Amino acid sequence: MGQIQVILNEDVHALGDAGDIVMVKPGYARNFLIPQGMALLATAERVNEVEHKRRVIGEELARELKDVTAVKTKLDSVVLEIAAQAGEEGKLFGSVTTQNLVDLLAEKGLEVDRRKIQLSEPIKTVGEHTVSIRLRSDVVAEFTVTVTAAE
Repeated sequence: MGQIQVILNEDVHALGDAGDIVMVKPGYARNFLIPQGMALLATAERVNEVEHKRRVIGEELARELKDVTAVKTKLDSVVLEIAAQAGEEGKLFGSVTTQNLVDLLAEKGLEVDRRKIQLSEPIKTVGEHTVSIRLRSDVVAEFTVTVTAAE
């Protein structure tokens, strides 16, 4: 089976930016991109509308970039402190997951989608860890998580 053309409604990492017309496999479009609202099937009428949409999306992205940049500056200065049960060698009995980080950020007034936090594996050791959040395809914020052993 070949590929189909879709018009992206928003930036999709490693695929394209909002307004781009890209070729993807039918299953990826039908099962993920279209139901999530990230893309539309590229018909002749919709391709003609793309130019107008690009201008509108460009204006929205410019406004969004200002908001995302403000959030990035806040996140870059955040230091989260977590006390967790740990063994003598500094290994945690549990782990610090992305959901724990989202909850702590929410306490500080920063709402972040859990899926945007880039944590290759849960934090399992005591110490200072740097965590990245991909706010947009071109904006990545980093903050520090300090894990201490609970008494």
